[in-house]
Amino acid sequence: MGKRIAIVGAGAVGGYVGGYLSRAGEDVTLIDPWPEHVEHMRAHGLALEGLSDEECFKTPVEAMHITDVQSLTRTGPVDIAFVCTKSYDTEWATMLIRDYLAPAGYVVSLQNCINENRIAAIVGWGRTLGCIASQIAVELVEPGRVRRGVPRGGNRHTVFRVGEVHGGISARAEEIAALVSLIDSSKTTSNLWGERWSKLVANAMRNGLSASTGMSSNACDREPITRWLCIRTAAEAVRVGLAQGYQLERIYEATPEQWLAGASEAGAREELEAKMQASAQKRAETMRPSMGQDIFKGRRTEIEFINGLVVEKGAELGIPTPVNAAMVEAVKRVERGEVTPSLDNVRDI
Repeated sequence: MGKRIAIVGAGAVGGYVGGYLSRAGEDVTLIDPWPEHVEHMRAHGLALEGLSDEECFKTPVEAMHITDVQSLTRTGPVDIAFVCTKSYDTEWATMLIRDYLAPAGYVVSLQNCINENRIAAIVGWGRTLGCIASQIAVELVEPGRVRRGVPRGGNRHTVFRVGEVHGGISARAEEIAALVSLIDSSKTTSNLWGERWSKLVANAMRNGLSASTGMSSNACDREPITRWLCIRTAAEAVRVGLAQGYQLERIYEATPEQWLAGASEAGAREELEAKMQASAQKRAETMRPSMGQDIFKGRRTEIEFINGLVVEKGAELGIPTPVNAAMVEAVKRVERGEVTPSLDNVRDI
């Protein structure tokens, strides 16, 4: 491509994307705050793993600790900066890279949650782009090693959806879609906000459950209590998204309308539960959503930015969201150390 690319936050998603782009010969610098991870990448490269042999490889990468970012002044300005940090780190990550952007450079939010507004507050809306990674399920297992726990999307499912905040299809959106197509299936979208909220629904369904119970994605899909909670959580989030005027996309294997129906109609619920149980056959057995990984590693979660945002927007619109509110509290109790992850934490929601 000939563009200078920086990835701020080279953890699970950032490392996965950066590894593939580096292997493809792109000019990529991975920037991360974890010293051991950076040192391992510098010394040994980055190991990527997946469910097929062709997804398992090691590649050399250009890695940099956040304290060394000033050295970018010697190598030339950054044309494309991907922010791949946790939502609560968005502002400092954007500030970190802002002064190293080329005059026409821009920032791409490749994160969970909805953070384009936070990025735009620092670099401006005109330099802000969004990219959703749908059903990517990656984990930073240890320094220098990223593992994907679900099959690649390919022709079956479009993983990367790239869009402008104003809904137009721009040359730079096409540029990013072409870039991430080196990793998995991609497209441009005129429906960035609908795509964002749809991904938020998917995260709201599973992340809080894994964080509060300690269960893997497959375990949640096999347990009747957590399947029912997934459906009710999704229905609330869908209702709030539609009330905001978003055009929602399919969420996992079902339409938004099916998730709504599943919360109140027995037949629709049974159909959704069957889909969820079937999906458990396709994932790695140990795969946890990102917030489940956070709790396992003793880190702060993004619960306020996922289920918490559903509750916040629901309150603004007068839409009750008791299941999402209870999920926020369940995860916060685990974060505070008041309880350990257990199915008992959500049994009464």
